Amino acid sequence: MIEIPGTPGTLTGLVLRITQCVLAVGSISYMVTSGGFFSYTAFCYLIAAMGLQVIWSFGLAVLDTFALVRKKTLLSPVLVSLFVVGDWVTSTLSLAGASSSAGVTVLYFGDLGSCTFQVECWKYQLSVALAFLCWITIFISSLTTLWLLASG
Repeated sequence: MIEIPGTPGTLTGLVLRITQCVLAVGSISYMVTSGGFFSYTAFCYLIAAMGLQVIWSFGLAVLDTFALVRKKTLLSPVLVSLFVVGDWVTSTLSLAGASSSAGVTVLYFGDLGSCTFQVECWKYQLSVALAFLCWITIFISSLTTLWLLASG
């Protein structure tokens, strides 16, 4: 298998996983600190999707760190297949959560003008923006692992 930037077990792969974790935690924290997010199903789904993303990315970041410290490769076909499936599942869930939350944010707080607390509205919007940024990094990882699987 060839080495592509973002490959599991490399420094760029570790940076991608840590970035995914940080953005997902940021999205969760902004959503949870805003009042009344639990009234909207899309926001609850975003929290669940980002929570799963934190677990997945943190686990792979630990695995990448282990591989870097031990100078091992994570390019066996079985591991790469696992990474492909996990990345694509979490990517799909994260995009669905970010998109549905963005739709609710625009509808309720933009079109209907029902946001009476400006600080809360900014927290919702920032949480959704961080979720989309997280999805971009997940998508990069997904494409990288899929490319590795196809080339191996």
